[in-house]
Amino acid sequence: MSTITIVKKNGYAAIAADTLITSGSFKQSAEYVVNHQKIMKYGHSYLATSGPRSVIQSLELYLQGLKSSPQLDSHANISEVWLSFHEALKEKYYLNLDRDDDDPVESLRIATLIINPEGIFSVNSYRSFSELAKFYAYESGSEYAFGAMYAVYNDERYSAEEVARLGVAAGAEFDDATGTPITSYRVKLRAKKR
Repeated sequence: MSTITIVKKNGYAAIAADTLITSGSFKQSAEYVVNHQKIMKYGHSYLATSGPRSVIQSLELYLQGLKSSPQLDSHANISEVWLSFHEALKEKYYLNLDRDDDDPVESLRIATLIINPEGIFSVNSYRSFSELAKFYAYESGSEYAFGAMYAVYNDERYSAEEVARLGVAAGAEFDDATGTPITSYRVKLRAKKR
């Protein structure tokens, strides 16, 4: 699994992710895998993804192959991109997305966090979208990440990027499917019109 985090604080948005790649009990650190990044840049956005690498790599190929570059800066825009991506996964990338009987809809099997100058956003595996106010984390180390980020979020000594990195560091310390090194990025938020 993984630990991915996003934070919005003091006019900045930040995103962080671990770099460990796992498959069952088999794990590979960044030392062994060149393409270990779990954060990709797309336009003015950074996306951190966690889940099966085949789906994550398909998302990257899908975004790179779009004729026009849609913005990932609002619920509506993100929703439209993810619905189209879901369709492409089945038709173009031949991924098995059959739903389980207990699931209300087919799962993409990846969790995604997005930052850009407009804010911080999350997309879960069932394509449920949220714009977030402070911070968020996904995947196996997320409970540790939430605790660490909550503990320091209001401390002005910590920037948005430092809070995001501390969340992933807590995941790496206590979750066996999260590992260092940690990668992170930040963007300056656009002032909202009132």
